[in-house]
Amino acid sequence: MPTPALAFAAAREGCHGVMLTASHNPPSDNGIKLFAEGVEYDGEAERRIEERVAAGDGPAEWRQWGIGRDKPVLDAYRDAVAEYARGHGASLDGLTVVVDCGTGMAATSTPQVLQRLGATVKAINANVDGHFSARESKPTAESLADLRAFVAEDPAADVAIGHDGDADRIVIVDSDGEVVHEDTVVAILAEHYVRASDAGDPVVVTTPNASGRIDERVTAVGGRVERVALGVLHEGIAAVRAEGGEDTAVAFAAEPWKHIHPAFGGWIDGVASAAVLARLVAAEGLAALREPITERPYRKESVRCPDDAKTDVMDRLETALPERFPEADVSLDHGVRLAFDDGAWTLVRPSGTEPYVRVYAESESVDELTETVRDAVENAVDAATG
Repeated sequence: MPTPALAFAAAREGCHGVMLTASHNPPSDNGIKLFAEGVEYDGEAERRIEERVAAGDGPAEWRQWGIGRDKPVLDAYRDAVAEYARGHGASLDGLTVVVDCGTGMAATSTPQVLQRLGATVKAINANVDGHFSARESKPTAESLADLRAFVAEDPAADVAIGHDGDADRIVIVDSDGEVVHEDTVVAILAEHYVRASDAGDPVVVTTPNASGRIDERVTAVGGRVERVALGVLHEGIAAVRAEGGEDTAVAFAAEPWKHIHPAFGGWIDGVASAAVLARLVAAEGLAALREPITERPYRKESVRCPDDAKTDVMDRLETALPERFPEADVSLDHGVRLAFDDGAWTLVRPSGTEPYVRVYAESESVDELTETVRDAVENAVDAATG
């Protein structure tokens, strides 16, 4: 089943969930995702597991595992997603949606949910094959080439959706076969959920690398944005709830390609995103949803940096970047993030998995901004490595 279906089941049963999945990675990079009542394990729970692994504790004997039983989940999950989505947008009757399941677990969920909601669904790569024989699991503009060509040649197609292997990621393709920027998708959903919220203080939780277009649309409809480190949206949601007043509510949470719908559940759910977005498209049209969003040019680059030099490099950049851009508002919560009055911004942060420092920038003059920031990062790396 898809990872969000497992999280749904763990929440419904009040238990823990264990999913074996490579997610958007190649099958050779398989891993484990853990949930407690539908919410991903937090950092403290993960540390406890790591400590037990490091201590060399052996596995529990088979007699300690208790009694196993099978219980159907998928139908209940599909029904729940469809029922939740009916509270948003308009009926999908007359809407044609193309879904590229990528031979992943979305094949068991997204087409079925959209059909329940009345859409005409055209599914490609909808057989399940964990070797991802049709395309790589990660949905990108390149890997979705077949989907994009299919949509561009099909005059009936209104919108298209691409998933990763375990169906927690989603990419949107318009009727011309062009990929909609992931931050534009977040901005559409964030604006919708803030508009729909009856809280006095509706909050959208996102990450430092997310576009300023999200802030602009959320602020325009009376909400506010809180940022949290990549990979811990669930912890960010918990922090906002703990620190906020009675009028505070998390309306939506997202990082690029991954969305949490708090009113539905505390997990990342690409199937729910597909259903809600399709109904918003049915109500207004994708072009109308995008029209108020300012889509500035966006860049992401990587500067090679040894892991043992990252702390020194970031310490240097905390001074060097504000000196180069004295007019910018500076945040040091998750790397070095500079925001400008015209809506432009840049972020520098160390990669947690690779020997790089990441540079993100969004600006009408993005090439110039990126070049200046990259130059500062390269100087810092040179100084730190001698």
